[in-house]
Amino acid sequence: MSELTHFDQQGQAHMVDVSGKADTVRIAVAQGRIVMQPATLALIAEGRAGKGDVLGVARIAAIQGAKRTADLIPLCHPLALSKVAIEFELDEAAAAVVCRATVQTVGPTGVEMEALTAVQVGLLTIYDMCKAADKGMVMTDVGLLEKVGGKSGHWLRQGSSSRQP
Repeated sequence: MSELTHFDQQGQAHMVDVSGKADTVRIAVAQGRIVMQPATLALIAEGRAGKGDVLGVARIAAIQGAKRTADLIPLCHPLALSKVAIEFELDEAAAAVVCRATVQTVGPTGVEMEALTAVQVGLLTIYDMCKAADKGMVMTDVGLLEKVGGKSGHWLRQGSSSRQP
């Protein structure tokens, strides 16, 4: 395991200096799921949730979450994002909604945190919009699937298939 970079020599938290790093295309893909009662999934699939288009609102919230990551995670750099794409998949067998976020920038630091934040905010929004029907929903399996760019290059979670061309 490499040295933690968000601490200085005295053990104090600090924002990492990325000024000497080269600008490269940086892409991160993250995914998570929210498990619910089958009836709740049916409300979402059929567009019958009382608060409106659950996945449409969750998509916008996830995009906003990616854009506001530096406001939420104290040591993240504010980034100019060039792409945020959110996909939802209804998994009827598991009574779950899968959220996948792909985030891209050109810069000196990666967008893993932005992709992970997008997924969490998207899932939280689904919870918020459906909690009247199902307070027992559980968000799970949130993690980074893939990262492209920078000094460390391409990383792919074992067992995942590449989403990049």
